[in-house]
Amino acid sequence: MKITGVTTYLVGNPWKNWLFVRVDTDEGIHGVGEGTVNGFSATVETAIRELADAYLGLEPSQVELLYQRMVRDVYTDGGQIHMAAVAAIEVACWDIVGKAAGKPVYDLLGGRVRSEIPVYANGWYRTDRSPESFADRARDVVGRGYRALKFDPFGAAWRVMDRREEDLSVAIVAAVRDAVGPDVDLMIEAHNRFSVSTALRVADRLVEHRPAWLEEPVHHQHLGAMVEVARRSPIPVATGESLTSLGQFADLLAHDAVHILQPEPLNLGGLWRTRQVAAMADAHYAVVAPHNAQGPVCGAMSRQLGACIPNFYVQESFDEFNEDWTREIADRPVIPVDGVVQVSDDPGLGIDLDWERLAAHPYEREHVLHLFSPGWERRHEPAPVGDG
Repeated sequence: MKITGVTTYLVGNPWKNWLFVRVDTDEGIHGVGEGTVNGFSATVETAIRELADAYLGLEPSQVELLYQRMVRDVYTDGGQIHMAAVAAIEVACWDIVGKAAGKPVYDLLGGRVRSEIPVYANGWYRTDRSPESFADRARDVVGRGYRALKFDPFGAAWRVMDRREEDLSVAIVAAVRDAVGPDVDLMIEAHNRFSVSTALRVADRLVEHRPAWLEEPVHHQHLGAMVEVARRSPIPVATGESLTSLGQFADLLAHDAVHILQPEPLNLGGLWRTRQVAAMADAHYAVVAPHNAQGPVCGAMSRQLGACIPNFYVQESFDEFNEDWTREIADRPVIPVDGVVQVSDDPGLGIDLDWERLAAHPYEREHVLHLFSPGWERRHEPAPVGDG
């Protein structure tokens, strides 16, 4: 079986344009993949076309050779954009191999170790940035059966916060904790916002509300800062979604300071490298909570990983909080029930897309998540780009 062609589909999800791919073969089996990157999905689409000579004519089962040809042989470090292009093809190849074998992808990555996958809700807090509004939305989320939820209470903060903004952020977390009770896990997202001193002060103030983790409190590129915060914070630090290589994860793990890793399969070049990161984490007694903030194909990828990774922690889920039509473009949309999703034995990724329906939701340049602009939390209304 050989790869004969790749077709790309840019889809205008309101808060982040999605990029899907269809990989076709000479035996009539096709695979689905995704290459979404906030702000650069159209650029990833171009990268996929520029890399065509590296994958056309290969067998879909040659995922390691595909990776080497698309990464090593190009001899250019294109970061997340480059790796998302690689991942889009690599993931579709796993889908093809699974379909051809009549096996789910998790059977090709080590086999199933659990029948249901715990999830946490994200994307639910599209509301006013006030303790009352966040608490009301959190009650609704828990009422839907979720036992864990993630949110960023910090507004448009960058590096530092004034006292008023810091007090408001802490009050939002306190209100959510009061609204959901003591048994619901809270994951606090910081989106690379803070300096070391600010991150540590915030962690000290939030610890009484017992967060499960503080996510990316400082910039991921400053490894020393991340390690320092992880060692000194009273809340466990989670990070890893922005890293793009095994070497970066090896450098992070060597410090034995961060023990909740969040590899993003798209930023790592696909499922195979993500599975290798999970094994590396296991050697350091760390757990893995893969990043999953893109479209339905990425959701299917996370489910395959969650089924087979022994040191898996929890899966991120936006699906129920996206626009209604986003659950209509996949043939088997998955919505968590009572805080878990069931592991399916469908072959491949267990998902296909309605390729014709995608055209009804065209790419829009303004569909970008501006994390440092006031009001970004609403997502469905693109926030203006601020000056800081």
